[in-house]
Amino acid sequence: MNANKKGSVLVVDDENSNIMALTHLLSPAYTVYAAKNGQNAIAAAEKYLPDIILLDVLMPGMSGYDVLKRLKSKAETVHIPVVFLTGKSDTKSELEGLSLGAIDYISKPFSPPLLLKRIEHHLLVESQKQELVDFSNNLRKMVETKTKTVVELQNAVLQTMAELVEFRDDITGGHVERIQRYLSIILKTMKKMKIYDNETAAWDIALVLQSAQLHDVGKIAIADSILKKPEKLTDEEFDVIKTHVVFGKTIIEKIRRNTTEHFFLEYAQVFASTHHEKWDGSGYPNRLRGQEIPLKGRIMAIIDVYDALVSERPYKKALTHEEAVNIIMEGKGTHFDPALVDVFLNCADELRRITIQGKMAAG
Repeated sequence: MNANKKGSVLVVDDENSNIMALTHLLSPAYTVYAAKNGQNAIAAAEKYLPDIILLDVLMPGMSGYDVLKRLKSKAETVHIPVVFLTGKSDTKSELEGLSLGAIDYISKPFSPPLLLKRIEHHLLVESQKQELVDFSNNLRKMVETKTKTVVELQNAVLQTMAELVEFRDDITGGHVERIQRYLSIILKTMKKMKIYDNETAAWDIALVLQSAQLHDVGKIAIADSILKKPEKLTDEEFDVIKTHVVFGKTIIEKIRRNTTEHFFLEYAQVFASTHHEKWDGSGYPNRLRGQEIPLKGRIMAIIDVYDALVSERPYKKALTHEEAVNIIMEGKGTHFDPALVDVFLNCADELRRITIQGKMAAG
């Protein structure tokens, strides 16, 4: 295309004289393509993708209205502006053309200077519309980039804090990673079984999985003499261990006060503060009962206990998967939400595979 030309125009008319006249008028400013019938017009539009189309209405075979309908039905040509240039000058015909998606309706005979000015105006409008689309797309990309940065920051904070907990509580190596994998399987199984569908539908699952890393963050505040004790804890020491859920809630609350990105911290706070509550109200720290316990806490209660049972500790050997499953079943309706125990049993074989993989990785 000549660099001095403003764009391209497709002229569609079954009269050679009209095509020649329009080509003569438009070619000094625009690259002009021509078609004498509807089929050729559609083919030319798809091939050249002109900036604007001047379309006659009355043509043999396919009318201009039919051509416009075809153009608007195709992804390649739907955005090309179409101006009807025709001898049909009645209001009904004009209204029909505009209703089909034409941007203008010009009656013959037309004023050449006025036609040029209207084409220039329409192309300017289309150019401005495209600029707005480009701006919107760029803005969307900027938002996506910013969102990605925020998510990466969240992940870094969560992972660093979780690793810090595991570094201090070195008897639970790999616990956080396994918990995330267990949780993912449980959530998928809940969806498949339609358990608590209404509640989980509103969850951002990616953030839920990330936030689960902080369920034991309160252990940071527990003294090494208790946290790393190689023997079984005394009752007094176990009471100290219990405080990690309160510390976890407090730690996360302090972080929340210093950030505007709250969702993942809200999830994390629920995990940290409620995963030791029990269905029958005998848990800690608040002795919540039944559905008073947030669903995230009820889910974490099962997978946290399961992982503790199948993991080796200095003061105990790891139980088999089958032994752990039996203990979970025995806690149905007392320690654990009965509906979630059913979910656990439904996907227990998948959880076992994660346990086996973890032991193999540990050597």
